[in-house]
Amino acid sequence: MSERKVLIIDDEIDLCILLKNFLTKQHYDVAISHKLADGLKEALDFIPDIIFLDNNLPDSQGWTKAAYLLEALPNADIFLISAYENTTAIPESPRIKVIEKPLSLKAIGQLIA
Repeated sequence: MSERKVLIIDDEIDLCILLKNFLTKQHYDVAISHKLADGLKEALDFIPDIIFLDNNLPDSQGWTKAAYLLEALPNADIFLISAYENTTAIPESPRIKVIEKPLSLKAIGQLIA
């Protein structure tokens, strides 16, 4: 059985390292991007099962690409993360969930299980 893949698109390096270490221990294959443009390219190359997508990225608002990612990756679940919940940019989909920072690793584990 192959490992499930997770892509983290977030500019907070410490958060990315923390999430990657946690998810790797849970037997996920993890890729990280710190800019939206890089993350979108990585998503198409890596084909993740789960995407953690921050909203406030250096090069754009991440949540504005959630609908694109849903269409491009029909088997991926998307977790929108931000310090401030702004639901206006979120497409309605059972494959999208919003989680607010600070993140709890226990809650992350329950969400992806």
